[in-house]
Amino acid sequence: QVQLVESGGGLVQVGGTLRLSCAASGRTFSTMAWFRQAPGKEREFVGNLCWHSGGTYYTDSVKGRFPISKDNAKDTVYLQMNSLKPEDTAVYYCAATKTTTQFPARSRVYDYWGQGTQVTVSS
Repeated sequence: QVQLVESGGGLVQVGGTLRLSCAASGRTFSTMAWFRQAPGKEREFVGNLCWHSGGTYYTDSVKGRFPISKDNAKDTVYLQMNSLKPEDTAVYYCAATKTTTQFPARSRVYDYWGQGTQVTVSS
């Protein structure tokens, strides 16, 4: 059974840090990504990682603040969230696809999703 299990969300002050984890089980994925959804807004792409190459791609609003990394031994991908801002408040979702995609920012290319974890940045 394929599962993506997220952890690491919480409440943090402006400028603080959090690290989200997404543990994958059940199969190997080609691309893993993070999305977020704030109240009243559409789900938004945050960044992705190509599992085999380690290459990453980010949306402009998080570039340089939210690096994505992986641990091959644990089949886990991480979203390190630095210099957090109130506008980063959202439910963060991990997503994965077993196929190589040229459109990693599109949510519909992902076959599997985690349950979501809340991140709240207070000012």
